[in-house]
Amino acid sequence: MSTRGTFSVAVTKEDLVFAAAHFITLPGHRCEALHGHNYRAGVTLEGALDPETWFVVDFLALKRLMKRLTDELDHRVLLPTQNPKLAIVQTGDRVTVRFDGIERYAFPAGDCVLLPIPNTTVELLAQHLAQRVRDELVRTVRLHSLEVGVEENFGQSARYREVFD
Repeated sequence: MSTRGTFSVAVTKEDLVFAAAHFITLPGHRCEALHGHNYRAGVTLEGALDPETWFVVDFLALKRLMKRLTDELDHRVLLPTQNPKLAIVQTGDRVTVRFDGIERYAFPAGDCVLLPIPNTTVELLAQHLAQRVRDELVRTVRLHSLEVGVEENFGQSARYREVFD
């Protein structure tokens, strides 16, 4: 009988959090009101053991990476730059958001994070973080899969998973 196994590691530390404001565009061409969440993030990796260290990934390096990524979003307004209903323009130290051609918001640029996603849903935030983790680890970790979860409220979360060949 032959068996196959895989190793999985997870980081879901209490400091992988970010408080952020956002809004999403909804069906029927509506834009919801600006509001915020205290988000929590976590990551799970499946991969091969490194032959020199005998682990999938250094926990310390993974925690530092996730902390840096969540810190980039902390205490910011999250703005989706790929939404066809929105025009987001940065002029100097000001970011304006137009919805269907009408100015809806103006923010100090330093308070904003412009994200290359179409909407700031928790699903797309999880995907965005997963892609950032993948981009940083793909050269050093032999990944089989990567999953990032983002919780926007107690009992309300989304997970995004990528599988590699």
